[in-house]
Amino acid sequence: MFELIMPKMGESVAEATITQWLKKEGETISMDESVLTIATDKVDSDIPSPVSGVLVKCLFQENEVIQVGQVIAHIQTEGDAQADAAPAPKPAETPAIKEASPAAVVLSAPEVMTSASAAEAISVTAEAVKNSTGAIPRESEGRFYSPLVRSIAEAEGVSEGELSTIHGSGSDGRVTKSDLLQFIKHRSQAPAASSPASMGTPVPAANVQTASPSLANGHGFQAPKPTIFPGDELVEMDRMRSLISDHMVMSKHVSPHVTSFVEADVTNLVLWRNKVKSSYEKREDDKLTFTPIFMEAVIKAIKDFPNINVSIDGKTIVKHKPINLGMATALPSGNLIVPVIKNADRFSLSGLAKAVNELAEKARTNKLAPDDIQGGTYTVTNVGTFGNVMGTPIINQPQVAILALGAIRKLPAVLETPSGDVIAIRHKMFLSHSYDHRVVDGALGGMFVRRVADYLEQWDLNREI
Repeated sequence: MFELIMPKMGESVAEATITQWLKKEGETISMDESVLTIATDKVDSDIPSPVSGVLVKCLFQENEVIQVGQVIAHIQTEGDAQADAAPAPKPAETPAIKEASPAAVVLSAPEVMTSASAAEAISVTAEAVKNSTGAIPRESEGRFYSPLVRSIAEAEGVSEGELSTIHGSGSDGRVTKSDLLQFIKHRSQAPAASSPASMGTPVPAANVQTASPSLANGHGFQAPKPTIFPGDELVEMDRMRSLISDHMVMSKHVSPHVTSFVEADVTNLVLWRNKVKSSYEKREDDKLTFTPIFMEAVIKAIKDFPNINVSIDGKTIVKHKPINLGMATALPSGNLIVPVIKNADRFSLSGLAKAVNELAEKARTNKLAPDDIQGGTYTVTNVGTFGNVMGTPIINQPQVAILALGAIRKLPAVLETPSGDVIAIRHKMFLSHSYDHRVVDGALGGMFVRRVADYLEQWDLNREI
């Protein structure tokens, strides 16, 4: 019997939620055919079967959490079926549980998590294994917390002591995201009489950050309820939209946003691309869009102003050595995801074009891996794709800046010539640079986006690619 195991999805991914079983028990599965869909806190992915056979048993239900390395299904292969057809020797009669070996139960993950229907059947054996082998590890504090729970707790200022008081509704008393958000909600709604502010004592800034981003009450108040009119439709946010919502509110709550704008004349760049794109596409069998050109200018500007390529950890500034560029990408569902080009400064322009196209295609076809969207140090978003001339983008935490690229438009402009000023038709665009005023002041934020514009305006019409 082949055991389908939850694969490693990335360095920081320890667990995932089953969103859909694509195959039912008893159905035939081909090699590399997708069996189920899972969702991490970063991305959705399909889990394929490395063997052909019949799905005999699904060990977890939809919406249950599974750990990396945990057995999630049993698949009967052709070899198993042949073995089952052969006559087997009659087993000796032995007590079923009293003499059961601990090895009879597969424990492939930090926690044993079973559906309610199976819990009673294996409870005695699982307890025996846990007591005899210690195969269910805990953190030093005596309790396991998932990376997602820990990240939320850190962002909301929930201490280790407070975590230990939360009643966990997950398997074996594990604290889930829902448990933690409920705790934060009730803590933020504590009676005002017990707070320092009610006694005339100023509340420290750190204490303001106790509200859950999902409740949109970053300043200690609950978001007002909308009026529901006849004919209105109520649609629950899907998982990805909910994550985006939480992340955006958290970013505005954490970072004081400032945005600087620069208008760039990109006429030479447009003329150059029009000249070379056909030959490039024939030679490379790939498209040459404006995105990699913009990316190259951003990379050069980051090298000129490395203090843009940083993150904040409390009161510590983390200066990143690699330049990992995120590119905000709209999905067919209308949601947003940010694939990352790792070590982007090592790519040629042609290499950047291939990387951009590959990540965009993986995003459109839902084939991004968790590692594809992790580790970004600076993000670029192209609002011009939707006909927008400029925007005020929200910083992708824990980064400190993000650049929005506006639509390229033909506009009349005044040009200086040896014989005097003239009005000409030029290709122009706006660059909008949002940055975290905690560490990026107006001078740095403004000079950076101006330098990006300079590199675009000074484009060499005779450049080869």
